[in-house]
Amino acid sequence: MQKDAAVVGGGERKSVRDENRARAIRRFKWAILIPFILLLTGLLLPLLLAQLYFSFHQWTVYLGGWTEADFVGLDIFKDVFTDSRFGWAILRSLAFAVGSTTGCFIIGFFLAYLMYEPFRGQAVYYILFILPMLTVPIVIAYCAEMLLYESGPVNDVLTRLSGETTKVRWLTDPNIALLTVTLLDIWNWVPFSFIIMLAGLSAVPKEQMEAAKILGASGWTIFREVQLPALRPVILLALILRFLEAMAEFPKTWALFQGGPGSATETIPVYIFLVTWQYFEVSKGAALSYIVMMLMIVIVLGAIQLLRREKRALDAVYGKAAGAE
Repeated sequence: MQKDAAVVGGGERKSVRDENRARAIRRFKWAILIPFILLLTGLLLPLLLAQLYFSFHQWTVYLGGWTEADFVGLDIFKDVFTDSRFGWAILRSLAFAVGSTTGCFIIGFFLAYLMYEPFRGQAVYYILFILPMLTVPIVIAYCAEMLLYESGPVNDVLTRLSGETTKVRWLTDPNIALLTVTLLDIWNWVPFSFIIMLAGLSAVPKEQMEAAKILGASGWTIFREVQLPALRPVILLALILRFLEAMAEFPKTWALFQGGPGSATETIPVYIFLVTWQYFEVSKGAALSYIVMMLMIVIVLGAIQLLRREKRALDAVYGKAAGAE
């Protein structure tokens, strides 16, 4: 009977501990959320409301006070949706983001796979691989302008390697200008994918790989059947974050091309900047920004659903494995 009472007392203490732990977790979450909510309501919300006001009122800097702007309803949004230039900007941004995301992931994953096993001098390679991400984008653009000049070092190296005179117009040919800035962005952001994939590879359970080796599995089989399924949520996260950042890329593109040559590099951020600060069509720029924000929200919500699905699938796999043990 005393034993039963001790068990009951132990259960009550465990319940109290669990309740206190849950309360502490809730306090921690609110401690993080409250500053963000205050920042959102105090700073971002007024800006979003002002932007919404300009989207429904026709105003430019050439007119009088912004409070006297004429209400035009959805006319500005209709103008945006029928703007072929904006449609091409979306396509260029998507092409740039897909190309940059793919290149960053492939190279970053390859480097991470080479680096996740410890070896002598590993820290030196870490520094070399991470340096591009620490370089200021405007510095990358100005250095690239010197290197990619038609008679510059890059073409000179290509000439020496090929044995034929090479004069690639990296900065003036509208057919390859977007490719140029895509390659620069890949170089700049490969370290991002490298770090995420290195963390993912390091977190794959060693026991499963060792068990596969004992059963005689080859390195490719271990990668395909053990590492890759465990890495799927990490891979998806790396791709999503890189894609969203690439869609917003502006400094390198603007510093090198300002949307040119012609309109070859006129991506969404560049076009919004031109409309708002070069043509001074503030209302149209506000409407463009709202439409792009809605597009990004849809992409983010879809990405969250994909991440949740991958997490559930991974939890189910590890749950079955734990049950089998």
